[in-house]
Amino acid sequence: MRALVISGGGSKGAFAGGVAQYLIEDLKRQYQLFIGTSTGSLLVSHLALSKIDKIKRVYTNVSNDSIFNVCPFVIKKKHGVQNIGIKHLSVVLNFIRGSKTFGESYNLRELIKETLTKNEFLELKNSGLDIVVTVSNLSLNQVEYKALKEFDYLEFIDWIWVSCNYTPFMSLYKINGCEYADGGMGNMVPIEEAIRRGAKEVDAIILQTETTLLNRMPSKNPFSLITNMFGFMLDRIESQNIKIGKFVASHNNAIINFYYAPTVLTTNSLIFDKEKMTEWWQDGYNFAKFKNEELSQLES
Repeated sequence: MRALVISGGGSKGAFAGGVAQYLIEDLKRQYQLFIGTSTGSLLVSHLALSKIDKIKRVYTNVSNDSIFNVCPFVIKKKHGVQNIGIKHLSVVLNFIRGSKTFGESYNLRELIKETLTKNEFLELKNSGLDIVVTVSNLSLNQVEYKALKEFDYLEFIDWIWVSCNYTPFMSLYKINGCEYADGGMGNMVPIEEAIRRGAKEVDAIILQTETTLLNRMPSKNPFSLITNMFGFMLDRIESQNIKIGKFVASHNNAIINFYYAPTVLTTNSLIFDKEKMTEWWQDGYNFAKFKNEELSQLES
């Protein structure tokens, strides 16, 4: 069984889309399992359907308004660098309304519902392919994997949405007495789960560089401090997930093909910039093409 695994990474998911486009359209890779975390969860259903142009249009036209119905921050550009600051009134009003989070991301749920139709969902359910998204159960302190074939349409739409909810900046989801949030809080790169489900070859798209190239700028305000702290923790989680994935692969005779981002795409993946995401998609495609052509030359 061959699996495609896509890590979390917010707006950087555009790069993963470009990589996946080359693997599926140009190399004709046939995957039986698609598993994603956060932004990876947004991609996997459409990649399984081979509707790459459709999801590309979404990723190259999305904006913060497409994601947030209550956006908790403002974007400030200084010396060519984008920073975020607290949108105080929106945050205060959100707390007054009884929300537990700084912002709300119900617009994203509607976007997911508009993008993945019920007919497409049923097509996937009847396809025999396995599509899985990763979520974090905060109440039970565990990572859970939600397979499309186990749910009805609206339930799976919710699980995709939950997988992307970067709490506390985005919505918190509550069901059956449990609170759920972004899958990346528990597993940024679910390679281990792909192998546990029977994958013998895994193409893993990792939305960070293979070696640490980032020296974060000093925090400008409490909000940027929180995002820097979360960024640090998620980077550590991702690093551990990759190490565990390699260990499990070595003990199950599985092969992992890694596609790391070659450069730091952004220091804040909560900023959704159409122009940059369009560039990242093409960068991902070009990178996958270069990597595979280079490997072919070495093999010959």
